[in-house]
Amino acid sequence: MIRWFIVVFLALLLINALTPWLQRVGFGKLPGDFRFRWLGREWFLPVTSTIVLSLLVSLVAKVI
Repeated sequence: MIRWFIVVFLALLLINALTPWLQRVGFGKLPGDFRFRWLGREWFLPVTSTIVLSLLVSLVAKVI
């Protein structure tokens, strides 16, 4: 169980580190990625970007 927590923690750190680079490449600005203001905060739901990244990761996993 602790291994999964470590893996999730490291994945979140990696995503956090790669977010600025991914935004420069175009992820987060695809159609289907939602940005809105609610309760005085800006919220971001990267639906399409998540699907595209998931497909890329699964393709890489199949090749390896």
